[in-house]
Amino acid sequence: MQRIKSFYIILLTTLILVSCKDEQKVNQNNHQGAVSTFYFIRHAEKDRSDSENTDPELNQRGLGRAMHWAEILKDVELDVIYTTDYQRTSMTAAPTAVKQELDVKYYEPQNVNIEQFKTGNLGKNVLVVGHSNTTPEFVNKMIDIDLYYEMEDNDNGSLYIVQIVNGQATSQRIHINCNCPKERK
Repeated sequence: MQRIKSFYIILLTTLILVSCKDEQKVNQNNHQGAVSTFYFIRHAEKDRSDSENTDPELNQRGLGRAMHWAEILKDVELDVIYTTDYQRTSMTAAPTAVKQELDVKYYEPQNVNIEQFKTGNLGKNVLVVGHSNTTPEFVNKMIDIDLYYEMEDNDNGSLYIVQIVNGQATSQRIHINCNCPKERK
């Protein structure tokens, strides 16, 4: 338990440091000095009780994870939240959006112009909620290298952090466990 608490303290400290607002707002009109930080997550666990449903809501565990993401990101002053137009992604983003008093913007992964997306979010802290295939693909486009692969179907806890400083992108992937209640069968 102490190890988990230590991990969260280190994670939150890192998130706070990489998203320092004062440094991000310096000279936003060009890439010089601008720091943009993007947090990419996959939607939380979805309800799989109806295999015919192409737009399921989150299950109980997923609702718990969505709340967990809001808690993890509470010290990151987000400027914008993007999500695909599916119930599971919207529901995953909702607790964070409510906690940070932000409206959610919808995006279509296949139609994102990466350069426009980067420029439009210059100097901002951005949360992007996607899917097992679109999240790593989006991250790869942001860093301009094929580094991350499609996520495992049971991976709802990966957090990809992309930081762009002076036009140079770096990334990291962190897996966050959730002690959310398991679905009853």
